[in-house]
Amino acid sequence: MHRRSISRTLLTAAVVLVLFCLTLLMVLSTGQQMTTSPPQLLSVPFLQLPTENSVRVVWFTEFAGSNHQVTYGQNLNQIAVATTTKLSRSREDQNSRVGDQIQDGQVYKQPIMRDIWRHEAEVTGLSPGTRVPYHVTSVREDEESVSSAEFTLAANPTPNTPLKILLTSDHQLKPMTAANLQKVVETVGRVDGVFFVGDLVNIPDRASEWFDDNRGGAFFPCLQGRAKYELEKDDVKTAYTGGEIIQHAPLFTAIGNHEVMGRRKSGSLNDEFDDPVPRTVAQQIKPHPTETVSDRWLKDNSFNTDTYEEIFTLPKNSPGGKTYYAITFGDVRLVVLYATNMWRTPNLDAGARGKYQEREQDLNNPQQWGYGQHIFEAIAKGSPQYNWLEQELNSSEFQQAKYKVVMLHHPPHSLGGNIVPAYTDPVQIIDRDRDGRIKAVRHEYPKSADYIIRDVVPLLEAAGVQLVFYGHSHLWNRFISPSGMHFLETSNVGNSYGAHRGDNPREVPAGYEQDYIPTGDPNGLEPIMPTIAPLLGKEGKPLPYLASNDITVFSIFDTATGTVSSYRFDTRKPESEVLKFDEFQLN
Repeated sequence: MHRRSISRTLLTAAVVLVLFCLTLLMVLSTGQQMTTSPPQLLSVPFLQLPTENSVRVVWFTEFAGSNHQVTYGQNLNQIAVATTTKLSRSREDQNSRVGDQIQDGQVYKQPIMRDIWRHEAEVTGLSPGTRVPYHVTSVREDEESVSSAEFTLAANPTPNTPLKILLTSDHQLKPMTAANLQKVVETVGRVDGVFFVGDLVNIPDRASEWFDDNRGGAFFPCLQGRAKYELEKDDVKTAYTGGEIIQHAPLFTAIGNHEVMGRRKSGSLNDEFDDPVPRTVAQQIKPHPTETVSDRWLKDNSFNTDTYEEIFTLPKNSPGGKTYYAITFGDVRLVVLYATNMWRTPNLDAGARGKYQEREQDLNNPQQWGYGQHIFEAIAKGSPQYNWLEQELNSSEFQQAKYKVVMLHHPPHSLGGNIVPAYTDPVQIIDRDRDGRIKAVRHEYPKSADYIIRDVVPLLEAAGVQLVFYGHSHLWNRFISPSGMHFLETSNVGNSYGAHRGDNPREVPAGYEQDYIPTGDPNGLEPIMPTIAPLLGKEGKPLPYLASNDITVFSIFDTATGTVSSYRFDTRKPESEVLKFDEFQLN
């Protein structure tokens, strides 16, 4: 009897152990999280798409959950239930810096899906001009819950409401971004809105770049005051948290080249990002017999902005859906264009797949061609985007607005490197020898065919646009057209790639048919000298630009006075004051 009792005990223990192991294997194989630790929010909430009596609240978790809601109102006695969706392309890979991975390939050997859920609730019944408190709560499948801290929200401001709007771009987890956004809040307090002109992250499908890059400078933490970025200057380390901004202020974004992913492939997310091709090229591919040519297939074989569009709630009042749109925000009519192309190196070495040429090793393999700096969305005269823009500029909403602002990623005027070559479809030239063998594949960009300068800018001038705001080249400079339209590039946020004047020419090809401008603004305007405190150059002369990897810049549009003010902060001197160095007024 005693032996039987021992046998039964051992058998029961063995069964329990097997069941535990099977459960553990099931959890690991399905990617589900063990729910022993308290639930956490992947991001705290941020605001989107305000109307005259509502605003959207958005946040993210790594669990689907059973209930997600916003609690709001002066007495926090109202509830808005969220709708939940799952990001379809969010992944990590061997180049991610997330969790325990601090070097390439430590944890991830290839791109792996990362399960992330997005929650969005529309808070309604708001009174214009009244700001109310709110917080969000997410309940996990095991009924454990997590809530955010308390923030404030408001409906779309009514006309004549004074607003302070942050103008920013090109964050991309660059070193000075967290410092920049922290200084925004410390200098001007709470802003009322954010106009972000593209290049939010580096690789849009890499989830950690949005949420939790372990170096501390991911997109959402920087804009929500939750960053932990340590900046080292002159052997002194200073930690910056970014600014608590988009929990209280709606975010309006434009697509830059870093919001676009290329062809889906094995390898790494970097490889995918670097490998988009035009839609027309993908349409010529003969699919495998097992494949169906769907919208998803076409995107997987050319390019897509799916993750960007899944993350943000934006107006869908154009043929481009969220990719270009217009919205009234207080006294501002904001028109957002989809004007960006594939960035490629200007390098002319034989092994470079660049702006101006294909790699020598790919000459007989068109599937490996990059097709130069091809444009992602047409904007030339007659295109759907151009026709929509023409209609928008003639609309009563636009014409009656006190301030008319257009933002796009690609620069119309700049001292930066990325304005060259012209913003036009590459003209492919194939050089062959006498036997018909390909010797070179070149790409030319006729300056006279620059779609922004030739087609878009004249429309904006005629419509009375006061401010054209853009980024891309990672510097600060501004210009004024003969008619008085202002152009502002304020993208020296996280870093700079320099300004091209004097003895610092752009890298441009020699011996090509077209003329590629090495210095200055290739489209003929002179930069405006900062009106208050320009930086001084090596010879002690004032500079009409700011391009620095030590000094970060932000700009604020104050609708009460119609002024745009630009500020700079020297990260080499953490205790120094933020300095306003330029200001101009919109007429």
